[in-house]
Amino acid sequence: MIHQYKMNGYNIVLDVNSGCVHTVDDVAYDIIELYENMPAAELIKVITARHGITADEVREVIDDLEALKKEKKLYTEDIFAGQADLFKKRQSVVKALCLHVAHACNMTCGYCFAGKGEYHGEKALMSYDVGKRALDWLIENSGSRQNLEVDFFGGEPLLNFEVVKQLVAYGRSREKECGKKFRFTLTTNGILLNDEVIEFAKKEMSNVVISLDGRKEVNDKMRRTLDLGGTYEAILPAFKKLAQSRDQKDYYVRGTYTHYNTDFASDILHMADLGFKELSIEPVVAPPDAPYALTESDLPKLLSEYERLACEMLERKREGKGRDFTFYHYMIDLTGGPCIVKRISGCGVGTEYMAVTPSGDFYPCHQFVGDEKFLLGNIYDGITNGAVCEEFQGCNVYSHDECKDCFAKLYCSGGCAANAYHTTGSITGVYEMGCELHKKRIECAIMLKVAEMCEEL
Repeated sequence: MIHQYKMNGYNIVLDVNSGCVHTVDDVAYDIIELYENMPAAELIKVITARHGITADEVREVIDDLEALKKEKKLYTEDIFAGQADLFKKRQSVVKALCLHVAHACNMTCGYCFAGKGEYHGEKALMSYDVGKRALDWLIENSGSRQNLEVDFFGGEPLLNFEVVKQLVAYGRSREKECGKKFRFTLTTNGILLNDEVIEFAKKEMSNVVISLDGRKEVNDKMRRTLDLGGTYEAILPAFKKLAQSRDQKDYYVRGTYTHYNTDFASDILHMADLGFKELSIEPVVAPPDAPYALTESDLPKLLSEYERLACEMLERKREGKGRDFTFYHYMIDLTGGPCIVKRISGCGVGTEYMAVTPSGDFYPCHQFVGDEKFLLGNIYDGITNGAVCEEFQGCNVYSHDECKDCFAKLYCSGGCAANAYHTTGSITGVYEMGCELHKKRIECAIMLKVAEMCEEL
């Protein structure tokens, strides 16, 4: 499968199944487009007329394409479809938990999927005993895996900071005896972020995710305090201090864009101009009747914003002077990226990765918490709802019919199961707008890599 596109002056050709990326001139670009579906004589006639070149020059390009085809760098076949189920079975050992240490929040965000942090249930804080048992369960069920991941999540996890500290200490105390290494992360809205937390995070947290939607007016429209005040001014100083304490790495400023800020590239650039270097922004997933929900009519603007962002990032990289920054969705490794098992199997939701509620219940991930259909079991009895686990076990990029002919399938692994479920009612469904946005992000990411290599940036 071949995917071709033009962006920012580059003619880019992606051989989907091999992952090879080629940047070519206009002649080669047009030949590649016609090569497999047009007889050679007719192709030569079309190209010579279109570009004013000789037949011999066209044949020379065709010879180059044939050589690339023999080297399995162009027009390669899909050899992975029959192995997808086997690859997915490799995700049978748990490696990560999302600990919901607080089903409570000190903010009220307009688009919150978690029902104001309570996941449509009662307010609750995880006890040390529940968290300790969750870590023990992870150790017991992680097989031979040495590296384990635990994210402290909410609600707002800093409402339960003392337990977070205790659980980190407990995890560290067990590493040597068990031959494991914990990678702890923290996701916070920043209201309670202070010097103590920043110092603790610098020492113990491999990554910190901090929530900011961008410009003040954009952030404060959706991210509000309990008395409906804006949060921008309250959280920004501590966020800057945290980023600086971590030498502008091992953190992410993570935002959400909605129908209200379809010019979201301006929000990313605003945060970059504030000095943040690690940035991400996600499209809101919302009921279609919500006033902030993205609409089909928003799509052209959103696609153009991703391209605008990529071009601005490239320009800043050219300028140097420390103006460049990282955008999560444009981080792509074209030479040694994720292995094919990961590309096909996805994030491991419900298999390698699970969420734990304050009471100790298991769900496939944080976006399924509170939906009793997806209750997997608990930290005391283990996994008791094997049917749901099997459902996720069967979820891979080839279980989505819509993905089979998509150029981005080995970059998105079939997309987010939670987004699919909440928009289609099935974890093997397809969130169509999400697909279109992801495809554009992949095109932008590849363009940036091509530019960096061609311009030696």
